[in-house]
Amino acid sequence: MKFFIDTANLSEIQEAYDLGVLDGVTTNPSLMAKEGISGDEAVKAHYKAICNIVDDKVSAEVIATDFNGMIREGKELAKIDDKIVVKIPMIKEGVKAIKYFHSEGIRTNCTLVFSAGQALLAAKAGASYLSPFIGRLDDISFDGLELIQQIVHIYRTYDFQTEVLAASIRHTMHLIKCAEIGADVVTCPLKVITGLLNHPLTDKGLAQFLADHAKAAGK
Repeated sequence: MKFFIDTANLSEIQEAYDLGVLDGVTTNPSLMAKEGISGDEAVKAHYKAICNIVDDKVSAEVIATDFNGMIREGKELAKIDDKIVVKIPMIKEGVKAIKYFHSEGIRTNCTLVFSAGQALLAAKAGASYLSPFIGRLDDISFDGLELIQQIVHIYRTYDFQTEVLAASIRHTMHLIKCAEIGADVVTCPLKVITGLLNHPLTDKGLAQFLADHAKAAGK
């Protein structure tokens, strides 16, 4: 399973990359705004800075919701770096745009997915990645993990090449469950990735090892 970090913060991206487990980055306009990045040129420069840190797969989202606008913006984003994956919303015009980009050899990430039907449309159109939002479904009392399981089953049954990119990951159990279900990718905040490091028995065992070493060394 691939690990993506869901942020536009360069320090967090660098920390995840240095950990040695990072496969990509996802961003959106909200995350850009959180970092104080605004204006087309500033956003493009920031995407380039992200691409300079990671090896591949940086999702950059279009703002337009009409077909021509998405194509225009997507092409501009794709020019920034070969690592860019154009992020397209799951709407009618978005499905058309995904089909177009697929024919042009430009990778896409279909975002804001909340149903298996939407997942089918995105895969049929040729999306490289599909981003179902687990946490947002949980927020309205639907089982986000059940949707991931359903989409994975459908994609495996029909051999779709679209990768299931589980998004809106809120905590480590979301991530672990996605791994059990068979999601191809998870994207989450840095704290979720580093949270996998934590276990009280690891802390207790390490403390004991260090104490025994110090005792044996006569310290």
